[in-house]
Amino acid sequence: MSPPRFTVERLAWQDRALGELILPDGVLRATLGLGSGLTRRPGDPPGRLWALGDRGPNLKIGQAREDYGVTGLGRLLDMPGAKTLPMPQIGPSLSELQITGDRVEWLRTLPLRAASGAPMTGQPLPGGDAASMEPLFDMAGRPLGSDPNGADAEAVVALADGSFWVAEEYGPSLMKVSADGVIARRWTPAGLALPGAEDVLPAIAARRRLNRGFEGLAVSPDERRLHVGFQSAFEGDDGDGTRLWTLDAASGALLAEHIYPFDPPESFLRDVAAGPVGAGDLKIGELLCVGEDRLLVLERISHTSRIYAVHLSGPGRLEKRLILDSDEAPEIAPDLEGMIALSDRELLLVNDNDFGVEGVETRFFRVRFDAAVI
Repeated sequence: MSPPRFTVERLAWQDRALGELILPDGVLRATLGLGSGLTRRPGDPPGRLWALGDRGPNLKIGQAREDYGVTGLGRLLDMPGAKTLPMPQIGPSLSELQITGDRVEWLRTLPLRAASGAPMTGQPLPGGDAASMEPLFDMAGRPLGSDPNGADAEAVVALADGSFWVAEEYGPSLMKVSADGVIARRWTPAGLALPGAEDVLPAIAARRRLNRGFEGLAVSPDERRLHVGFQSAFEGDDGDGTRLWTLDAASGALLAEHIYPFDPPESFLRDVAAGPVGAGDLKIGELLCVGEDRLLVLERISHTSRIYAVHLSGPGRLEKRLILDSDEAPEIAPDLEGMIALSDRELLLVNDNDFGVEGVETRFFRVRFDAAVI
């Protein structure tokens, strides 16, 4: 079956400034991050949606030195995975948005908070390997360390009662979030003794690659099951697929595991044109539940993104059906990470602007198909 034909419309949006930092070779400006995930709940007004921002602005050490002249970080250049958090006061958040005609409008932002009221930060969790594999520093080169309230939020689903589930990469963990942004419950892999959390997820989740933890999240129509996708293959797994888990939404128990197969990396044409690619570059960007055991999966490298439909029937490797290939629509931005359905023939896509620290704008795309895709 051939994929449906589609048209793409970029919706107007103005990024919101969060702050700026004066550095030796320029001014670092941060804007609101909201491209890590999109969601909307049954009963929301038409055009209403929520968007997720991840851990906050961050820079690689070489980038901070070369682009902004922060030469005092030189001793960190040989430290694998090291990054800076130039504005550590900015952490993960949820933003409520409204589509009106051909525009997306900002309504409000809810910074995520721990049950104690403390803000969630972008720092790694204690007890795991993220703090050592990707150590974080301030712009003076001082270590920021770990934080039990840390999270690298990457996916979100909204529930009918006004609450949310948020998936994050550090643990990786799942967080039940109240309607006002407070973490009411947190599930981590077995063996990760995080204060205040329940280590009910399978221990094997901790085998995720650095920065490749939970990346996609969807909820079943009855809200009794969560579908969660790892961004890429585990360490030691074949790189041509990644794991999709179905979890009990009440207990975190693993109900089913499927393998989502990736396309060959050389088939992602815009990425191939930009430079060498390999199996380690393949990733999931988002999941969307469109019916009982039916998902849309956003698969990508960076420049090229594809949307596939899958049916979670039986264990093992999934079959998939192509819905959209962004190589056929060059106007669609790289780094897509958010996707929701506006109708059975319309999807809304958004890129991750990484808080604008490299000058990237948030871009929303309304995709209309000539046949139902959900």
